[in-house]
Amino acid sequence: MVQLFQDGGWAMWPLLALLVIGFAVAMERLYNLWRAKINAEEFFQHLEEAIKSGGPDKAAQLCSETPGPVASVIHAGLLRLNRGLDHVEKAVENSGAVEMAFLERGMVWLSTVANLAPMIGFLGTVSGMINAFQAIKVAGDVEPSMVAGGISEALITTAAGLIVGIIIQFCYNFFANWIDKIIADMTEQTAAFIDLLAEREHQGA
Repeated sequence: MVQLFQDGGWAMWPLLALLVIGFAVAMERLYNLWRAKINAEEFFQHLEEAIKSGGPDKAAQLCSETPGPVASVIHAGLLRLNRGLDHVEKAVENSGAVEMAFLERGMVWLSTVANLAPMIGFLGTVSGMINAFQAIKVAGDVEPSMVAGGISEALITTAAGLIVGIIIQFCYNFFANWIDKIIADMTEQTAAFIDLLAEREHQGA
């Protein structure tokens, strides 16, 4: 493996750097998205029970004790409950935008690495082929041993760039799908929360 890395030439170093960056971002996203993972439907059932049994204060306590963006957004709405339903909806909307930005943080780096790695690999390929033809030019004759190093460099960098790109692109797609699921849960449960408050307001009236 070390020999292959050395044979790949200069392009292997930026590819290694991209792999490290992509892996670090992927680990950070995995940790934070795992922390944000809850059963949204089950949480809302507990929330509804808390509102009915203990009112907004008990519901707010439940939200503060529950990790993830769904609970955070609803908690922001509960804190504005005394100002009316319009303020609750605005607070939920603003908090939802903040939580979405947090969920998508770092995704641009995964996308950048996935796109750059194959391009750098192909650049290394071109560099390797240039070296091979330069060797032929200097020698004035074609000897397999003269061009083998350049061609080997070209093939190794192409393969390395594609491998890094494939790995990071898989991570990007995996996390993007996970984020979409969390956002869908957040949207669904906050809408149900607003409907629940509107129903309670109507019954109180």
